[in-house]
Amino acid sequence: MIKSISAKRYIAACLASALAILPVLTSCIADDTTLADRPLSEIIINPASIEKVYNISKNDILRISPEISQTNTPKEVSYTWEINQEVFSNDKDLEYPAKYLGTYQCRLIVGNTDGKSFYPFTVNVNSPYEEGIAVLSQDADGRSMISFMLTPTEEGTERHFTAGDCFAANNEDTRFASHAIDMVHSSGSLIIACQGADDWQSLPQQGRGSDVPTIYYLNDKTLVAENILTVTEYSDFKPTRLIIPSVGAEGVAYPILCENGSVYEFSTTEGAISQPTKLQSKYAQTCTEHDDGGLGWEFELIFWDKTVGCLCEIYSGYGPYYCGKTYHLLRDDAANENYFGGNDIVKIVPIDLTDSQKRTESSDILVLTKNAFMTRKVILDSGFWVHDYSSGVNVLADNGGFSIACVGTDIITENTPCVANKTFYSLLFGKGNKLMRWNYTTQQTLDKSTVLQTFGSAKAVITDLVISRDHKTTYVAFYEPEQTGLNGSVYVIDTDTGDILERHDNVCYRPTRMIYKKK
Repeated sequence: MIKSISAKRYIAACLASALAILPVLTSCIADDTTLADRPLSEIIINPASIEKVYNISKNDILRISPEISQTNTPKEVSYTWEINQEVFSNDKDLEYPAKYLGTYQCRLIVGNTDGKSFYPFTVNVNSPYEEGIAVLSQDADGRSMISFMLTPTEEGTERHFTAGDCFAANNEDTRFASHAIDMVHSSGSLIIACQGADDWQSLPQQGRGSDVPTIYYLNDKTLVAENILTVTEYSDFKPTRLIIPSVGAEGVAYPILCENGSVYEFSTTEGAISQPTKLQSKYAQTCTEHDDGGLGWEFELIFWDKTVGCLCEIYSGYGPYYCGKTYHLLRDDAANENYFGGNDIVKIVPIDLTDSQKRTESSDILVLTKNAFMTRKVILDSGFWVHDYSSGVNVLADNGGFSIACVGTDIITENTPCVANKTFYSLLFGKGNKLMRWNYTTQQTLDKSTVLQTFGSAKAVITDLVISRDHKTTYVAFYEPEQTGLNGSVYVIDTDTGDILERHDNVCYRPTRMIYKKK
């Protein structure tokens, strides 16, 4: 607490000095009413009513109601709130909307006719989107929405989703294009793809309010749109999947998979979409990416080429490479290879590794075909592929390798949400409102998968899954088709037992993409 200098003592000293120079003036002041004896009203700010340091999130409103008292006879007081040495308000109570990140030096000044008292304090405006779960969703009409749940840094703090649409809260002058479909976290941005209105070609909308196919760059700490790329020059550009590693490299064009199986190239540094020069076939709505964990210039993208009927690879921007019994085949050579006994690919699922596993173990992927299952071990240095061409042969391999098991066309599709991990050697996938589990190192067939947990009503639909970095918990996003409004929910379960640990009901619309956004 900072008080003003005692006005009483100051006046007394000045009066004594004046009287020494002009002694004739002493006759103007009665002996019992000297200024030195007049009682002053000093202001005291209760330190318990104002904290020294406030930590709030962007878009929050800081409210402070100070408590003051005065000595002797109270007088009328005035209030001044300063933010970074500038007057913000003269109201008694402070209401400060936190619009921008940063640290602010603040001060309350309370004054009356006898003096002033000061109370300095600090306000830290932090990002509410630093690390946590981000959910992209759309309602029945395609209206897009972003929801976010911050991972608490203080022990004992309960997690919760921020209220409302995070995009609207941080981009008041921008309309969010409809049918938001995919989202990635790359190089300090959340990059989001929206398909736009179904009849966007007939809409006369332009600029930041357009409802056309759009790519957004959002600042990953503020969710403010720093770049908006509308794509109207290609009539078949209807994005379904952004295939961009977490650390993008300059000068590299990354694929965007579209609804019709075509792929467009996307330069994240130039913010431009172009027709493909590498991936010119038609591709299944399933693919996976593997990066080097932070370097950005070394990554691997794997697709299923439906035109040729085989896996193909883009490696660090080069390719595509087609892989068979020998490695790095040409496209024409690959057409004559025997891929998975001639079976079509249904789903490609990366097997997730914990941070500690990444230091000692290799990355594998699961490749699910219509009647077979196999894994492919990824070794980035040599690019070696492990394939099994003997259909129907069961091979057990707990440490990766490959295995064959019956899948069945009605169990998993290209759009089935899946997540696999190398801690419990399990594949989790959604089937309606049921979360299924299959141990991919056993000889048990996929159609014998067990129900790990059931969510919502009988008509609820699981749409996406994300596993935690330590594999202990899994986030399950689902929605209730018969409900209106915010009909999407996110639950947190124990990955091993399936027990529900957290319930976050009605936090979004129908989830289309959920990611764990890291710092």
